Amino acid sequence: MERVTQSPTDPAFVQNPYAFYDRARDLGSMVFWEEYGMPAALSNATVSMIFKDRRFGREVPPELTPEIPPHLEAFYAVEAHSMLELEPPRHTRLRSLVLRAFTTRAITDLRPGIEALCHDLIDTFPSEPFNLLDGFCDQVPVITIARLLGVPDDMAPQFLSWSHAMVAMYMAGRTRTHEDAAAQAASEFTAFLKDYIDTRRKTPSDDLITRLIQAEEAGDKLSTEELITTCILILNAGHEATVHSLGNGVKTLLEQNIDRAFLAPDAIDGTVEEILRFDPPLHMFTRYAYEDIEVGRHTFRRGDQVALLLGAANRDPGVWEDPHAFNPRRPVQTNVSFGGGLHFCVGAPLARLEMQIALPILFERCPNLRLTEPPRYANTYHFHGLEKLMVQI
Repeated sequence: MERVTQSPTDPAFVQNPYAFYDRARDLGSMVFWEEYGMPAALSNATVSMIFKDRRFGREVPPELTPEIPPHLEAFYAVEAHSMLELEPPRHTRLRSLVLRAFTTRAITDLRPGIEALCHDLIDTFPSEPFNLLDGFCDQVPVITIARLLGVPDDMAPQFLSWSHAMVAMYMAGRTRTHEDAAAQAASEFTAFLKDYIDTRRKTPSDDLITRLIQAEEAGDKLSTEELITTCILILNAGHEATVHSLGNGVKTLLEQNIDRAFLAPDAIDGTVEEILRFDPPLHMFTRYAYEDIEVGRHTFRRGDQVALLLGAANRDPGVWEDPHAFNPRRPVQTNVSFGGGLHFCVGAPLARLEMQIALPILFERCPNLRLTEPPRYANTYHFHGLEKLMVQI
């Protein structure tokens, strides 16, 4: 296996990771990424295979479970019940119960509220240049999730603060300051949700928290700790993915000067899929090997990690013709932006719905929308989203 070096915090890499992916892919479908100390899968076939192969998983093998430092106990107390970090049978049980509450109908019923929210936000746009992330892309998903959970809209800024602090734990180059902030956010978020869940147990309502409380299978229900973690996961994963996808999508549509016909009802689904393929919100997931296994002439031992590079897989020239071109006309093929296998993102339908609603409304209401300065991506690899998107209507 060829070895490659590339700092994930290098400014040039953060702004354009795709050049590195191309160079690495030329060396093989999998390379050893020195800075991460693990193999990295680049081809769509290899990434998809590992996502679906049960010999790989998210959960740390028991014998390799690291000791949790005291300052991070609050953060990992939440992670201990996360579907994202668990494997069967615990993952199967949690996912089954959550899907009983997080139904297609529950998501579809959000459409009128999302439409109204988009119009309300656009009504407040200033005439001078402003940051669309703050005024629109951040607000649509976080307020939508607040409403889904049954929490007042005015909690959205606090949710944003907690979410940003907690997801910073997954970015390259995190510091002790990031860790302390994440632990504090986890503690505060947990305390808020515990009180809110207690209230909903006494006074049920038509919201996701109530449905999660009531979700039952063969007499089994979610514990309070599992309810708290699930709500935090829905906010953090759902919000971060949609914010980045909306921001990256607006940037792409404006830079490429895409015909607005591609935002029409009969075309928007394909345009959203091409946005997700072309510039996905998350570029890396890792998996552990659960047994000795050979992939691409590399032998993994139990406990070895592998990085799955979603941004590289989505631009695999073996799957997509002219993969670096944004082309909403191309036939839709499965991309890996929302993962794969049993860990496929439960919030993917909501993220797609928000984009399918928000983008057409934004460009219809703001036909002269334009960039006022070059957009820049935030230095938060392995997330891939903008730090600022300055526009004028």
